[in-house]
Amino acid sequence: MEASDEERPLIHHLPPQEQCSKYTCDGTVNIDSVEFTECICFYGVSKNLVTYLTSVLHESNVNAAQNVSIWIGSCFFTPLIGAFLADTYWGRYWTVVMSTLVIILGMIVLTISASPLFLNASFYNGGISRLTVYLGLYLFALGTGGIKPNIPAFGADQFDGADPVERVTKGSFFNWYYFSINVGSLLSSTVVVWVQDNIGWSVGFAGPMLLLGFGLAVFIAGRRVYRYKKLGGSPLTRVFQVLVAAVRNHRLNLPDDSSLLHELPGVTEGDYRTQHTNQFRFLDKAAILSDKNCPPAAPSSPWRLCTVSQVEELKMLLRTFPVWASLVGFFMVTAQMTSTLIEQGVAMDGRVGWFTVPPASLATFDVVAVLVLIPVYDAALVPLARRATGRDRGVSHTQRIGVGLALSAVAMAYSAMVEARRLAMAAAAAGTRMSIAWQVPSFFVLGAGEVFAVIGMLEFCYEQSPASMKSLGTALVQLAVAVANYLNSGMLRVVAVATARGGGAGWIPDKLDEGHLDYFFWMMAALSVLNLLQFLHYSIRFRANNTLSS
Repeated sequence: MEASDEERPLIHHLPPQEQCSKYTCDGTVNIDSVEFTECICFYGVSKNLVTYLTSVLHESNVNAAQNVSIWIGSCFFTPLIGAFLADTYWGRYWTVVMSTLVIILGMIVLTISASPLFLNASFYNGGISRLTVYLGLYLFALGTGGIKPNIPAFGADQFDGADPVERVTKGSFFNWYYFSINVGSLLSSTVVVWVQDNIGWSVGFAGPMLLLGFGLAVFIAGRRVYRYKKLGGSPLTRVFQVLVAAVRNHRLNLPDDSSLLHELPGVTEGDYRTQHTNQFRFLDKAAILSDKNCPPAAPSSPWRLCTVSQVEELKMLLRTFPVWASLVGFFMVTAQMTSTLIEQGVAMDGRVGWFTVPPASLATFDVVAVLVLIPVYDAALVPLARRATGRDRGVSHTQRIGVGLALSAVAMAYSAMVEARRLAMAAAAAGTRMSIAWQVPSFFVLGAGEVFAVIGMLEFCYEQSPASMKSLGTALVQLAVAVANYLNSGMLRVVAVATARGGGAGWIPDKLDEGHLDYFFWMMAALSVLNLLQFLHYSIRFRANNTLSS
């Protein structure tokens, strides 16, 4: 699908020669409807999915936790596909529209699979019911890949980075973008989860699906006032061209003067010029001019000769990876909120006063922390830090991410202590269960960690990515979630098998009173501390665009 006129910059008040020559044109942002309703669908499924798999499909605790982690990982891996399609072929607007339709299809399949008529059918005990559930889940995963990287990038496109006021406003955009995500998560953790547990799974899936359809209609209605970025060609092709050209030119000697490297003589509309840096010098060989790769009177092949700007695009991506790797460790901790922490909550007393709290609804306090702390951060902490540091953002990206990583270690250590006390109570008096309210601080601290780590990484990846790869840059954050969930799934399996050798129950048995989930949480706390230490090591040495903390 080629980009239509709606994917090109829109303006009506300038002569043609001045239209969007350098920056995108004026427009308004009306994109939160899709993000908000997609989050209601996503969290409405993910928050209670482990309960659905154990109670309806009768999977074991370990298998259910593993399958949830794999599915969530898939939801955050497919954004690489969505980012590629948006940056190369469809543009962000059309990618969001098409992807939303795929999500709606997946929700329809899930709704049908959870309907009483389907569950009571004669083939329910066969494999068709399981196949239908996972078909709906993975259609959803495919569709959400076009939403997660492109909505934040499309929203940030609405701000002119050359305008001082809009530049500061864009810094707040990522805070409030994440705020809207967590409003959707809050509704899912409370209303949707309650509907699923008390009215029915099919109704709990159908309601969010209808809201997503409404959100898509609102998003399409604003199409004529959005700002659109010109497509910059395939970002992955440009990356591989640099790698291939550098290998082909590996025998050539780099010139002492970097100005002798290949660069286009001028910058036209849609081109991106980046200043040369001295890191990853081997890649500069892709831009060495020679008679072999640039013969007279013949066009040079981009697989033999690349521009300095193209080489620098790959360098910019490589500089983000040490920080990105730290975020993987953080998301391995947050993955416990949809797996082991819910299983811990099932083993606790859910009665709080006259109300029985579903274990999946404890994630509400993660959301509450985000909803409370984002306004505090944006309205109080940033102005104070801005006066102290002189930076527009108040604190650097790495400082913000580092605080989030530290909080993840605190949350896991607290969860370990809670589990140890729960096991002691269960052993002292059979049938005695610890109140589920003791889990609240874990979720709240993890929510606080997200305010610092996740939002900081979203803004960092968008700003540090090349101009032609903004969707791919934000997709890296989603990829971190995917890798973390895959690693968490594998780690759960390894821990379950390794600790159950010799006929023992292991750390995470189906009956948690017979296991040691506290040991698992202590292990996660230790890994979080190691993750923080390696992040501090890299954040001191690492510089992006000559200064990472800018």
